[in-house]
Amino acid sequence: MGYVVRSSGRHQLALAVLSAAVFGLSSVPLELQRRVVNDAIKNGATETIFWLAVVYAGVALLEQVLKMVLNVYRSWVSEDAVRTLRKTLEDVETTEHCEGDTTGTHTAMAVAEAEPIGGFVGMAISEPLLQAGILVSVIGYMAWLEPWTLLLSVGYLLPQALFVPPMQQAINRRAADRIKTLRRVSGDIVETGTPDDERVERVFELNMGIYKLKYGMNLGMNLMYAFAVAAALGVGGWFAITGRIDVGTVVAVVSGLGKLKDPWSDLVSWGRELSVDSVKYRLFVDAVGRRGLATA
Repeated sequence: MGYVVRSSGRHQLALAVLSAAVFGLSSVPLELQRRVVNDAIKNGATETIFWLAVVYAGVALLEQVLKMVLNVYRSWVSEDAVRTLRKTLEDVETTEHCEGDTTGTHTAMAVAEAEPIGGFVGMAISEPLLQAGILVSVIGYMAWLEPWTLLLSVGYLLPQALFVPPMQQAINRRAADRIKTLRRVSGDIVETGTPDDERVERVFELNMGIYKLKYGMNLGMNLMYAFAVAAALGVGGWFAITGRIDVGTVVAVVSGLGKLKDPWSDLVSWGRELSVDSVKYRLFVDAVGRRGLATA
C-alpha cells in the first residue's frame, strides 16, 4: 500500500471521490422498487408509477456511467503502474549483467509479475471504499425499513468473515511458493532451453491447491447468500401475510440481499488480491532491490 500511495496518490484521491459518488446511489433503486410495487398494488397510481420508473432509469444510467468512468480511470492507473514497474526492470538490466537464472527471473517478472502488481494499484483504495460503502448503504437502508433485516445481514456476513481469512492465508502460502517456482522454471528455460519436470509438476500441484481453496470459498459464500434469501422470503412472506409489512418491503429486502452479494464478493476478492499481490511485490522488491522502486 505504501507503493500505491507513492506512485498514484493523487489519482487514488480522485478514484475515491468517484467511488463515493457510485455507492451514494446504491440504495436509491431499492427504495424506488419498493414504491413502484406498493403504488401498483395498493393505489394503482399509474402516473406516479410512470415517473418513478423514469427516475429509476435515470439513476441506473447515472450509476452505470459513473462506474464506467471509474473503471476506465482505474485501468489507466493500473497500466501506468505496470509500465513503471517494467521500466524499473529495464533500468536494472542495463546497469547489471544478468545471466542464467537471473535473466530468467527478470523475464518472468517483466512478463507475468508486473501485471498483477500494477493491476492492483488501480483498485487498491477505490475498490474497498466503493464496496464497503455499498454494503453500509444497503444494510442501513434495509435496517431503516425493517430492523430485523440487520440480524439477517449479520447472519449472512459473519460466518463468511470467520472461514474466509484462514482459507485466504492458505492460498497466499501457495501463491508465494508458486511465484518462486515459476522463476526457477524461467531460469531453467534460459539456461538449458527446457523446464525442469519436477518444478513444472510442483507448479501444477500448487495451482490445483489454489483452485480448490478458491472455489471452496466461493461455494461457502454462495450457500450463505442462498440461505439468507430463503430466510428473507420466509420471514418476509409471513410478515406480509400477517399485515406487519407490505409486499414492496419484501421485494426491497430480497433485492437488497442481492446488492450485498456482489460487493461482499468483490471485497473478498480485493482482500485476496491484496494478500497475493503483497507477496508478489515483496518478492519483486527483493529481486530488483529497493533502489529501482524508490522513485517509482
